[in-house]
Amino acid sequence: MGVQKPSIPKGTRDFGPAEMTRRTYIFDTIKSVFRTYGFLPLETPSMENLSTLLGKYGDEGDKLLFRILNSGDFMGGVSTDDLDPQRRGALSSKICEKGLRYDLTVPFARYVVQHQSEIAFPFKRYQIQPVWRADRPQKGRYREFYQCDADVIGSKSLLNEVELVEIVAAVFAKLGIRVTLKMNNRKILAGIAETIGHADKMMDITVAIDKLEKIGIEAVNDELRAKGIDDEAVTALAPILSLSGSNREKLASLRETIGGSETGVRGIEEMETIFGLCEAIGTELDIELDLSLARGLNYYTGAIFEVKAKDYAIGSICGGGRYDDLTGIFGMPNTSGVGISFGADRIYDVMTGLELFPSDTDVTTRALFLNFGAEEQRAALRAMKRVRENGIACEIYPENAKMKKQMEYANRRRIPFVVIIGSNELAAGTANVKNMVSGEQRSVELDEIANALEA
Repeated sequence: MGVQKPSIPKGTRDFGPAEMTRRTYIFDTIKSVFRTYGFLPLETPSMENLSTLLGKYGDEGDKLLFRILNSGDFMGGVSTDDLDPQRRGALSSKICEKGLRYDLTVPFARYVVQHQSEIAFPFKRYQIQPVWRADRPQKGRYREFYQCDADVIGSKSLLNEVELVEIVAAVFAKLGIRVTLKMNNRKILAGIAETIGHADKMMDITVAIDKLEKIGIEAVNDELRAKGIDDEAVTALAPILSLSGSNREKLASLRETIGGSETGVRGIEEMETIFGLCEAIGTELDIELDLSLARGLNYYTGAIFEVKAKDYAIGSICGGGRYDDLTGIFGMPNTSGVGISFGADRIYDVMTGLELFPSDTDVTTRALFLNFGAEEQRAALRAMKRVRENGIACEIYPENAKMKKQMEYANRRRIPFVVIIGSNELAAGTANVKNMVSGEQRSVELDEIANALEA
């Protein structure tokens, strides 16, 4: 019988060294920006108690939770009645008490409530960890993927929204991606629903208009009618969704249209404040008020964000918004927060597609010292010690192999420099440093190798 070929579960990925250096570059860039805005790092366990996770993501989300079998004799407390197909839910809760986290937001809320006495509010945290969803794998959708979140909790101030806008501007400027930040406000959407006489159907309306860009106005109108929105309301909605002009002009038009809704007016005022402060700072970012932006998640209550790449066709690469009661699910009500999440996988695809990674991202080892035998090895090892003390990555070819083989290794690894200390160099107390890109070779004193490699 043949040996079974190893494989990994569907919807998961290996990241080889080339991908990891690029992913690390993205994460390091995002983290460096988070830190300059005073965000603190946080990590939570991969698994949470199912009681923490269940009921937080709706019925659909509950189905997509990966459950973990209790360790040991997990069937120990199970009776024959529990095996009845009608009682599957009860059986599952007996044999699985834990599950893999589905996102970083619910564990964050759990952490805040559990540690509220130790935390200084407002609490600014960033978290970059994998999450798991038992979804059907398809292109761009995985069962294990990383989220990259920053949230401020315990403050209603709109300065937090403005700082998140600045963070978006800083991250994408550093990564070299030209983007548009689309913004809207759930209070404005509530005001629109109220104005067209369907305040009770706000969720149906937002779910439909969120698809405007994908399916077009006619298909959105059909979906609205199917949800019981009358023709008069559909007609009243159309001009609101097609408002044009600057953000200020759109807000002014909205005041005229939905000015009778108290909630709607509050949403307009919030956006005027955010846009006004962004202008005052001089944000370079292209910011657009987009009334079709709804973001599917139910817990958003104020400003909502979505970032699109200008030069590459892909879904949103970053999104977020204000939520007023995230910790209420764990018994700590009235704690407002605002957060943003960067889509690392999509950002990676954009940067690969547009060739935005710096050319030296893939270069991990700067110099390979060739191996010419026992005496030369000792000299090379001593020289390498000094090179590494200067913070330069180097390695030695472990075998005294043919020079051609050693040079081929340097090429395959894309190592930019090769250092040669053969018998002639050993006698002269020098080394030959060869630039593998230009082919240029120069002789330097052994103490000067580090300087030669920096050039």
